[in-house]
Amino acid sequence: MTEAVAFPQNRSCPYHPPTAYDPLREERPLSRVTLWDGREVWFVTGHRAARALLADQRLSTDSTRDDFPLPTERAAGLSRRRRAALLGWDDPEHNVQRRMLIPSFSLKRTEGLRPRIQATVDRLLDAIEKAGPPAELVGAFALPVPSIVICDLLGVPYEDHDFFEEQSRRLLRGPTGADTEDALTRLEAYLGDLIDRKRARPGEGVLDDLVARRSRGDGPDREELVQLATILLVAGHETTANMISLGTYTLLRHPERLAELRADPGLVPTAVEELLRFLSIADGMLRVAREDVEVGGTVIRAGEGVVFATSVINRDGEVYADPDTLDWARPARHHLAFGFGIHQCLGQNLARAELEIALGTLLRRLPGLRLAVPAEEIPFKPGDTIQGMLELPVTW
Repeated sequence: MTEAVAFPQNRSCPYHPPTAYDPLREERPLSRVTLWDGREVWFVTGHRAARALLADQRLSTDSTRDDFPLPTERAAGLSRRRRAALLGWDDPEHNVQRRMLIPSFSLKRTEGLRPRIQATVDRLLDAIEKAGPPAELVGAFALPVPSIVICDLLGVPYEDHDFFEEQSRRLLRGPTGADTEDALTRLEAYLGDLIDRKRARPGEGVLDDLVARRSRGDGPDREELVQLATILLVAGHETTANMISLGTYTLLRHPERLAELRADPGLVPTAVEELLRFLSIADGMLRVAREDVEVGGTVIRAGEGVVFATSVINRDGEVYADPDTLDWARPARHHLAFGFGIHQCLGQNLARAELEIALGTLLRRLPGLRLAVPAEEIPFKPGDTIQGMLELPVTW
């Protein structure tokens, strides 16, 4: 077996897995990696094994357990003391939380939001076109699209977006544990105050619905509601913003695939699925075994940590032919970009709708879109956070 490599690793190319994982791809379905504190954990790289393990409730997502694997020192300092709503809970508590939210993120509800998403995208592109080239696409488009949409859906005032976007950035990429905890404290205080105002003056939104349920006696208490609001707000704009920015960059770096989309806009939904597989921006789902679990002839012992290498799993050559190429013809829907099992991303329908509308409209409205500076000069995010572009200067 190859000597354990460190996890996480930075990508040398923003749309390919870290090169340090290349030897581990040959060891499917399991290998070993070392965390920041020297602890060795299992590294899942095989698609079939990943689906089996993610569906196995003998693996826990409870980050407050002493044996839970955490990828960075700042994450360890925060997650040991409190666990995120939805993501940090096992059944039956997780199921209770999820069932409260499923109607708000159903396919039917999402389809009904498409006209509003389209209007948001059009309004932002109107402003970009009016200002003229060049443009910085992360700040002007990739981030505000999902921020506006999730604010609208939750009932959060978008005029506060500078505040919560900054706190989200610090929460996910703060340089220290103290910075990360301060960001979470500020977010929770803001959302707690918003929830209190909604009790007195209800509006329309997911949070208002949950507040109303609480008043009837069948909803979350205030602390749980604040935690749910935090995870929905942060995850609801950060992940999609990164997919829009990195997806655009990737298309501009693959002119043949881009030309195919311009020639046939009907390919956009298929292209979104392939981009989700290809980019795997949320790389490294975490679990700990509560009991011994056997997979692929290997036993994961109780108390051992498990990291799911999403970027490698979604490049499994046994499942995807020529997996390191971008191919609109491949059936990519069974990728694990949204996870699998009981913790599969609740907002995946919304994310797909936003990506299809944002990328499809961007390509149609700006047919001459191209990078404004050499690709190697454009900064992207490090490997210890959600992958994406820090900036994306473009022209047309």
